[in-house]
Amino acid sequence: MARLIAVPLFSTLVIFAMLLVLDRMLRLFDFVATEGGPVSVVWRMLANLLPEYVGLGIPVGLLLGTLLAFRKLATSSELDVMRAVGMSYPRMLRVPYMYAITLGLLNFAIVGFVQPDARYNYEKLRFELRTGALGASIKVGEFTHFGNNMTLRIEQSHDNGRKLSGIFLRRDDGKGGSIAVTAASGQFFAIDNPDEIIFRLNDGTLIRTEAGVASPRVLRFTAFSLPISLPKTENFRIRGGQNLERTLPELVRVGTDHGATKEERDTSRAAFNFRTAEVLSILVLPLLALALGIPPKRSTSALGVFLAIIMIVAYHKVNEYAQAVGGLGKIDPVLAIWIPFTVFTGLTLWMFYTIAFVPGGQPIGALERVFSKLGKAIGKLMPGRRDANRSKEAAA
Repeated sequence: MARLIAVPLFSTLVIFAMLLVLDRMLRLFDFVATEGGPVSVVWRMLANLLPEYVGLGIPVGLLLGTLLAFRKLATSSELDVMRAVGMSYPRMLRVPYMYAITLGLLNFAIVGFVQPDARYNYEKLRFELRTGALGASIKVGEFTHFGNNMTLRIEQSHDNGRKLSGIFLRRDDGKGGSIAVTAASGQFFAIDNPDEIIFRLNDGTLIRTEAGVASPRVLRFTAFSLPISLPKTENFRIRGGQNLERTLPELVRVGTDHGATKEERDTSRAAFNFRTAEVLSILVLPLLALALGIPPKRSTSALGVFLAIIMIVAYHKVNEYAQAVGGLGKIDPVLAIWIPFTVFTGLTLWMFYTIAFVPGGQPIGALERVFSKLGKAIGKLMPGRRDANRSKEAAA
């Protein structure tokens, strides 16, 4: 049983996380390219999103892993043998619940403590990328502005930006004058002062204009070092500016703090109850997987798999909506979150009771019959299927 669950569980978890990563990766590459930042920051941002994706994938992986394990036992008649030797459904759930408890504790640690720090680091990287603190690159062939007083354009870049050619630079001195420089090549050099860099230019011309001076001064040079002041960047806010960045103890503290605003208390309570309900819902997933994973006798219908995915996704979306409504203060966050949890848990317990303790019980038997009739009706409408049926009738 443990082996039957493990393969689809971890496969689903990896595929689910990778799909979310690939979806976000394209947008992050576009964002980083627009901001002119280094490509390496994309991998750091994705690494900080992984805890969130793993937290979302654990319930889906557990549900599908357990469901497919019971489905394989049922379709191969091994489940009938296990029942014939006196093994009850609650006894069969011991191994799935070992997985559920372990993954529930792991998910509690992720959504309660790891994910808030990772989310804060992700937002910090976005801030640093927007402000240029990560060393934003100069776009080749475009005018790049450094603050309000300097403009730079590079025609070509070689050796990962270490060698630049076709350089144009213009800088205002703030007193009505300016300097304009064209150079064949150049290179940036760091110095001991972290607020300044040196731009060393080779084989160029410098034109200096001053307020009150009629004609500019022209200088031709073979080497010229120009100091450039780096723009000052403000510090990023401290962690906890958003509920996603607060750990569970911090959400409890804000939610019970009478000195906080009503909006802060409501949103913190809603976030705390949302995360708690999501973790506890893992404990009812083995029951749901068993109830939907066992098809009717003499049937290989996959309706249970389809219905299980719909139920867990719908429950998650309802919880997200309940969190948003509870955070707005329209409904008490406790009621908004735990009423859907109670309904979902009650429905799951009824389905498990029906298949485990009602003789011949099948919780989705009516749906199975409807879909079976619908499949037959569609099959009769297909030309190829009708011709095959006619050939069989003629052969008979």
